[in-house]
Amino acid sequence: MLKERKNIAVIAVSGGMDSCVTASIANMDHELAFAHINYGQRTEERELKAFNEIADHYRVKYRLVIDYTHLAKIGGSSLTDKNIEVSNADLNSKEIPSSYVPFRNANILSACVSWAEVLNAKAVFIGAVFEDSSGYPDCRPEFFSAYEKMVALGTKPDTNIKIETPIIMLSKSEIIKKGIELDAPLHLTWSCYKNEVEACGVCDSCALRLRGFQTAEFDDPIKYKIRPLYI
Repeated sequence: MLKERKNIAVIAVSGGMDSCVTASIANMDHELAFAHINYGQRTEERELKAFNEIADHYRVKYRLVIDYTHLAKIGGSSLTDKNIEVSNADLNSKEIPSSYVPFRNANILSACVSWAEVLNAKAVFIGAVFEDSSGYPDCRPEFFSAYEKMVALGTKPDTNIKIETPIIMLSKSEIIKKGIELDAPLHLTWSCYKNEVEACGVCDSCALRLRGFQTAEFDDPIKYKIRPLYI
């Protein structure tokens, strides 16, 4: 007998590993509504494919894909501006990397919260990770705490939407172990910032992902052009 769902939750699903594991956590207690943002990123087509395949895996009925063309027009990121090179990973760097998309998570959450209010959802889940926050200021716990307060002020009085970040304090290896524990479809996910056929293995996102799998002592199921050791 299937467990009765308590309520709907909107999940921001990029198609990456973190959002996939976040969806698998939300799936334990919620009916899932998947939201995906196209924003002119280099791997937009591949990420959308991953989103749809993950949604199919979880048999998600509610799906929303939004085109945020303004983020590409604004630019300022190597993910949206092909004149800016996607730099190779430096996992010891404390500088904001070129892949940072200015205020992206705030933009993503704004769409998710709007949809959550329409669906009468009680939560918005996002797969932010504090481990990434040295480079991405919008991945910090205090950012999401502040955003939740703004949501309470900016929605209808009877609306009560929580911003849920269930993996924010986990390392990449812990996220992978959690995903495997929950049978999340990690083989369907895509993390590479550069390529859409074979992951490059050397961008920030590939490096963090590979280091996580190597530390967790599991094989990453996706294809890579090269697989450096990061531990």
